[in-house]
Amino acid sequence: MTMAFQPAKGLANPHLQTLLPRFLRRKPLFTPLTQRIETPDGDFLDLAWTAPIADCQPGQPVMILFHGLEGSFNSPYANGLLHAAKQQGWLAVMMHFRGCSGEMNRRPRSYHSGETSDARFFIQWLRQQLPSQLFVAVGVSLGGNMLVNYLAESGEHSELSAAQVISPPLDLAACSERIQQGFSKVYQQYLLGSMKRNLSRKIAALPKDMPVSSEVAEQLQTLWQFDEHVTAPLHGFKDAADYYQRCSGLPRLTEVTVPLRVIHAKDDPFMTEAVIPTEPLPPHIQYDLCQYGGHVGFVTGSWRQPDFWLEKTVPEWFKQAIGDRR
Repeated sequence: MTMAFQPAKGLANPHLQTLLPRFLRRKPLFTPLTQRIETPDGDFLDLAWTAPIADCQPGQPVMILFHGLEGSFNSPYANGLLHAAKQQGWLAVMMHFRGCSGEMNRRPRSYHSGETSDARFFIQWLRQQLPSQLFVAVGVSLGGNMLVNYLAESGEHSELSAAQVISPPLDLAACSERIQQGFSKVYQQYLLGSMKRNLSRKIAALPKDMPVSSEVAEQLQTLWQFDEHVTAPLHGFKDAADYYQRCSGLPRLTEVTVPLRVIHAKDDPFMTEAVIPTEPLPPHIQYDLCQYGGHVGFVTGSWRQPDFWLEKTVPEWFKQAIGDRR
């Protein structure tokens, strides 16, 4: 059994949990090996590896990581989970979503909660490089919702033996509304600021291909407005409501065929109870709803010696899930 999460004493507050990792881990735990692969549509994906792919040994599991909205290798959870996999003796790799590695991508389109084609291309590419390795995957926040969609669409052909999703916004409309309330507006402004900076660079480079002008982009005040005026038209949705409805992972959980673990915190300031499954889930899906943890926080230990629970529980669960498959 994987151990239950207990917040560090005095650190149960959801905003402390959400924000602390950024203060506790100001620098990545290691320097990754980077690689760029070209996509079929003339764009690129930047990868961050724990070790050279050529060093992968027979029987060595490979952990794939998909980050959250505006995340990157520098996000504390990202390099932390990759490092945790490395400590297990696994090979680990993170695929940066388009535009998240520090360099603007070439094509107009970007990434979103239901955009699975880059993940599919990357996993198939990885399978060509490593024909016989066992693959597992972790998706964090937006990357978690995307991973649920990928697993549901792929069925038996996902190439993954098991997966975990951490703080996934499985009901996008409810999460979009929640982040506009109370202190959560602070997170919205932070994410939106990063998104608007990237958008303005894209408008300058590809003005005729973007759905809004730089003047309109500057006026966007909420994530919903961004999804309504940018994400939806750029990726073929009618509007934000259509995007949220078609890309929310919650209704698709039962279509997932591989062992899957979902980790949510009841106090997540990005979520509401709308993300919690109400229908019975199949036995190969483990749903862990923690009382505390914030959004991708889950800091345990103590004030003096804080610890990152995710970096222990994620490898632990994978070892149980794939133990008899190695």
